[in-house]
Amino acid sequence: MTSHQVQLLFVDIALILFLARGLGYLAKRVGQPPVVGEILAGVLLGPTLLPAAVADTLFPSDVKALLTGMANVGVALFMFGVGLELDAAALRGRGRSTAGATLGSILVPFALGLGLAAYLARDYAPDHRAGFVVFFGLAVSVTAFPVLARILADRGMSSTAVGGLALATAAAVDVVAWAALASVQAVGGDGSGHWKVALALPFLGVMTVIVRPVLRRLLMRGGRPVALSGHLLVSVLALALLSAAATEAMGMHFIFGAFLCGAVMPRLGADTLREEIHRRTEQVTSLLLPVYFVVAGLKVDLSGIDGGALLDLGLILVVAVLGKFGGTYLGARTQGLQPRPAAALGVLMNTRGLTELVILGVGLQLGLLDDSLYSLMVVMAVVTTAMTGPLLSRVYGRPVELPPTPDRSRVRSQLPADRRKDYEDGEHEARAAAQ
Repeated sequence: MTSHQVQLLFVDIALILFLARGLGYLAKRVGQPPVVGEILAGVLLGPTLLPAAVADTLFPSDVKALLTGMANVGVALFMFGVGLELDAAALRGRGRSTAGATLGSILVPFALGLGLAAYLARDYAPDHRAGFVVFFGLAVSVTAFPVLARILADRGMSSTAVGGLALATAAAVDVVAWAALASVQAVGGDGSGHWKVALALPFLGVMTVIVRPVLRRLLMRGGRPVALSGHLLVSVLALALLSAAATEAMGMHFIFGAFLCGAVMPRLGADTLREEIHRRTEQVTSLLLPVYFVVAGLKVDLSGIDGGALLDLGLILVVAVLGKFGGTYLGARTQGLQPRPAAALGVLMNTRGLTELVILGVGLQLGLLDDSLYSLMVVMAVVTTAMTGPLLSRVYGRPVELPPTPDRSRVRSQLPADRRKDYEDGEHEARAAAQ
């Protein structure tokens, strides 16, 4: 690297962190997840507002390549954290309700997405038409589990019946989405290394049967978690990156390997240690993910948007929002969930955030999306994430924060009249689901 490249790299990183953190803080002040402001920071630094000459001066191709490498590391560690947060215990006692909501949350928007993709394919002419149609259906079906979890925590809903069901459903949707995306990538690739994808199953077996027990022995002593030292944290993160490299070598995206590494981390008895690993990992990703937002935002160009593109954006938003909300609502109602909690669940499943950006990045890399459609999909990701909080307040209201082990009769007596029935319904649903 030349001295000029080093200087520009440091200036770019400082600019990215300042703008992303600043807009993330402002987003949080107005009741939005910080990720909304951070994504907007990337768009603001792209060609949508800045002239191409300015953007090229700030982010020349040689420096952009270095930033892309940093962004990929950040996304890999983010996906490791997503896998780390998944917990099969969240599904216990909610199996039937979770299955109904998950099927509705995936199948309805996926089916609507297939129809819209067939229409959009005429204008955007992808190289792999079948792959594009399936990918688009998948892209409008995802939910951002990490962002949803933080929305629930900020609103005090994590310990409620609706919050628990939302977390369980989002976790199940995540698993299905990543598995489906891996299949789409295998089919939509260049075809030169499809045989390598067959290595995914043996790799999954190695990670589950060999790596997971080794991790348990490494992280547990006498049935108790060990202290998280710097050496241990580095070893775990290095394993996540090696797992990411393995799936990339198999012809799949590196996000799958990172996600799988987080998913196989020991659960039983290691919750505290797992939370500490996740917290320490977030300290690294908080510096690297803003770089990803800007790299992604530099590809978004809305400056030349016309009436036809606005119509396409409107159709994308209608399919993404109504498909996700309607499918989740119907799936939850078929399992006996009351209308108000089912509507709240449908709103929460519309959260897309960074997970959507990661999937869109894969589609752009595979040639399944062109730059113009990619830009419209990024707008959809921002809008659907930003609308979650206000819509949730409208259909469900601000929840009453409950102690971890409440006296049920005392809590009921303290609730407002219009919320008392919701709480009683939640208790009934939890008992019914556990049977």
